[in-house]
This record gives sequence, structure tokens and C-alpha cells, in this order.
Amino acid sequence: MSDSAARTITEHELEQCKQANAAGRPPVVFIHGLWLLPSSWERWVTLFEEHGYVALTPGWPDDPETVAEANAHPEAFAGKSIGQVADHFEEIIRGLDTKPVVVGHSFGGLLTQILAGRGLAAASVAIDPAPFRGVLPLPISALKSAFPVLGNPANRNRAVPLTYDQFRFGFANAVDEDEARQLYETYAVPAGGKPLFQAAAANLNPWTEAKVDTKNPDRGPLLIISGEKDNTVPWAVANASYKQQQENPAITEIVELQGRGHALTIDSGWREVADTALDFLKRTAS
Repeated sequence: MSDSAARTITEHELEQCKQANAAGRPPVVFIHGLWLLPSSWERWVTLFEEHGYVALTPGWPDDPETVAEANAHPEAFAGKSIGQVADHFEEIIRGLDTKPVVVGHSFGGLLTQILAGRGLAAASVAIDPAPFRGVLPLPISALKSAFPVLGNPANRNRAVPLTYDQFRFGFANAVDEDEARQLYETYAVPAGGKPLFQAAAANLNPWTEAKVDTKNPDRGPLLIISGEKDNTVPWAVANASYKQQQENPAITEIVELQGRGHALTIDSGWREVADTALDFLKRTAS
């Protein structure tokens, strides 16, 4: 583990690890994706702790604390690679006394699978996960969702905010207009471009950081959750991720939630997604 990963861990994250180790309950680590912050998991934290877990919500390196701060200082998100972020979360997980359950959304879902492939998870839930090397489908809607970043090569080293219309298409297409605007105002922040460029080029680069050890038998049980109406990570992408991993000796499942878009972890239907994850973990996590 690199020294740089250790240096990115905040006092708050260290305190979360200490509290989890002292709690004597199974830990769950939530990993957000691009254009969101750890605060997007607040309702999940309450629910999972009601079900006996102790929850940790680490940020990506240098995440601002609030949406207002993030929108005021978008440069904080720039320049972070998938490998750097994965190492950051690995360092946090290695600070726990017990292997955690890991739950991630979008690029957090990709990171969840990377960490599981490193043997760091007791069980994992990857929700609408971003693709990794070996996942070949490129649906038109996914390309359109990524275009605000990928449309300009200079965005690789920048942070890029979404307009409301871009957020509506990429995240909130499956909710009504009022809820979409409320989600945008409450949760949306800029995102670093580098991870998207890495994922887009993963199948052209044998040395990509956007790769998952799909065969590690210590990966633990894995559930992939896909939203039927997700424009950013459509079923074809989620199912291709599943097919890459279905031969793993550990339990591997996929479920499609009808009528749900990419904002399924934060919109008014979040509880259905969380209950699906909890049901899987109750069945499979030791």
C-alpha cells in the first residue's frame, strides 16, 4: 500500500474506523460514485445500523464535506485515478478489525468490485456499477451520459459539473420533474474526469486501473443491482459485468429493479434498493 493512500485518509475516516472496531458489530463500507458525496448514503446508514451493522461512509480523496463547498471548489475532485481511489479505500478497510460488507453505487460499484477482487470484502453489493476491462457493451445512452466529460479531452484532468438537463438524463430520468430538481439541488456535485476516461479506454489498455480480479475465490458473495431505466449504466453493461464474474466460486447474483434509473440510491425509491441489498446480505454474508 502506498504512503500516498495513507496520507489521504481524514481524521473523520480514522474516527469512523475506531468506532467500527469498538462497536462489535459487522461493518459496512458505503462507496459513492461520481457527482455525489458520502452524504448521499445518510438514509442507508440509518437503515443498515437498524439491521445490526456499523456503517462507514468514507469519501474519495479530498472530497469536500458539503455540496455547497464542493460546488464552490470543484478543483478538489480533479486528478484522482481509479487506482488511487481504490488504494484509499483499501487502506481504510485494512484499518478495520473485521472484513466489511462493501456497498457501492456507479463508480463506487466498480470500486466495490475492485476491492472485493483484492479479497477485502466479506460480501459486496455493486449498484449500477461502472464498467471494467472485459465489459464490452457501449449503449448509446451510456455514451450520451458520459459525453459531458468525454466530449472534451482536456476534461481528463479537470472536474466537471453536470447541468440540470445532463443530471436529468444521466441520473434522474425515472422520477418526475419536481423530484429530479430536488435531487439535483440536494446531491449533485462536480466530478473528476480521469476515472471516466480510464473506464472508457479500459478495453484498449492492458495495464488499465479499471480492472477487476473476477476469479479470486476470496472475493466473497457479490450482488449486482441494475435499474431497468438507467441511462448511465444500462442493463447490458451491468449484465456484462455479471457474466465476467458468474463463474467465481463465491455466490454471484444480479437483479434488475423495474422502473428505476441511475439515481436509485438517492431518490424516493431508495428503500427498495436498500432492502434488496439487505436481503442478499442476510442470505449470504457470514
